[in-house]
Amino acid sequence: MIRLLIVDDQELVRAGLRALVENTDDITVVGEAAHGRDAMTQGRALRPDLFLMDLKMPVMDGITATAAIRADPLLRDTPVLVLTTFDDQDDVLDAIQAGATGYLLKDIGADALRAAVRTAAAGESPVTPAIARQMMSRIARMPPRRVGDRQLATLTPREREVLTQVGRGLSNEEIGRVLFLSPETARTYVSRLLAKLSARDRAQLVVLAHRAGLVQ
Repeated sequence: MIRLLIVDDQELVRAGLRALVENTDDITVVGEAAHGRDAMTQGRALRPDLFLMDLKMPVMDGITATAAIRADPLLRDTPVLVLTTFDDQDDVLDAIQAGATGYLLKDIGADALRAAVRTAAAGESPVTPAIARQMMSRIARMPPRRVGDRQLATLTPREREVLTQVGRGLSNEEIGRVLFLSPETARTYVSRLLAKLSARDRAQLVVLAHRAGLVQ
């Protein structure tokens, strides 16, 4: 059972998210918080498997809360799945740098939301193509800073291909279809990329793919 803590300052949004994710046998909501500081307090008490975190909140916003969770000895291994809107485009990369493990748009459907929760709880990073495009837009406005040639030189041609598809925001299953690999083989390649590029999670691989110029 995946134990979820929902963090959003709007009560109706929290209620809606609870209704969406709990309509299944393997996810339960153990708590709700209206801001990041409350999420920290409840997180320490309830020890959820995953935070579902809004970005725009009073008292403590989602980016600050994510960084605080990553710095807390009791919570730092708990994934943070960020909820965002197109209006939050400039905050997406900041959330990555703070330590968020995945990113969802608030208009996501019920099945996709539950799938993303399962993916994040399993230690992977759901990043939708829409979010990947937002990240690319933000990165394009930043000063150029390419990934080191030495890092890229350690990658095989197939690993570069997989990194390119990760940068596009594709899941392991989608990468498998594009590159004619099984989902398990695609997952293995992603794990190798994380190790070779010293990336924390899939979201950082998206950033690295854009930095490396693999995704235009």
